[in-house]
Amino acid sequence: MEGKEEDVRLGANKFSERQPIGTSAQTDKDYKEPPPAPLFEPGELQSWSFYRAGIAEFVATFLFLYITVLTVMGVSQSKTKCTTVGVQGIAWAFGGMIFALVYCTAGISGGHINPAVTFGLFLARKLSLTRAVFYIIMQCLGAICGAGVVKGLQGDTRYELLGGGANSVNHGYTKGDGLGAEIIGTFVLVYTVFSATDAKRNARDSHVPILAPLPIGFAVFLVHLATIPITGTGINPARSLGAAIMYNRDHAWDDQWIFWVGPFIGAALAAVYHQLIIRAIPFKARA
Repeated sequence: MEGKEEDVRLGANKFSERQPIGTSAQTDKDYKEPPPAPLFEPGELQSWSFYRAGIAEFVATFLFLYITVLTVMGVSQSKTKCTTVGVQGIAWAFGGMIFALVYCTAGISGGHINPAVTFGLFLARKLSLTRAVFYIIMQCLGAICGAGVVKGLQGDTRYELLGGGANSVNHGYTKGDGLGAEIIGTFVLVYTVFSATDAKRNARDSHVPILAPLPIGFAVFLVHLATIPITGTGINPARSLGAAIMYNRDHAWDDQWIFWVGPFIGAALAAVYHQLIIRAIPFKARA
């Protein structure tokens, strides 16, 4: 047994914990904590890779809204849900698109496709404020354009009749219910993003970077299954904003704050939990 175990020192605890090799045993030889991103990085504005990443976020969010809003409207326009993909199909459309788009853009922009994800990663100092603001702007523009193309295909009358895929708190639920659903749903998503893209896990398990888009997309799928009946599922402020602008009805705007405040709170909680609890850097106890 001794040959299969090694000591792992815990933070301020002077006692050692026995932990099997191959789980979370880690040495300084295969991993070093990357430095936090600077708050402002003026040099980024002169780099083509910076703008290329923003374009990738724009295109990815555009495609995300185009496919998902069309799916939502396809379910809404049918008189019987038996002839459509139903709620499960909507959830798969959202989760599947995130899986595909994160896979395509992760090496270019990080594959955020969501202001809440960008905000959470910014709080964890994974990217600069300059890049975070640029990403959020491009994501929102992409979402507006994606929903706009859907509206152009469907026509104004049909688009508005079918609700335009806009988010709002459904009847029978309070705004507090909707806010809570958005906070918890976004926490699940952003926590999954942190875990799936953790550089320390990548150093230990070579399969993690390859599989990262899968758990992220699956988290989106599961959250949609749970919260579509409550809010239609936002957990992405750009998605909610793009659909609301194109739909442009009072009830969508009345609830719009929920789909910004909720995801940002959920993302902040996930960032704090992952950085301060799950990934807390061990420190030596004072003698």
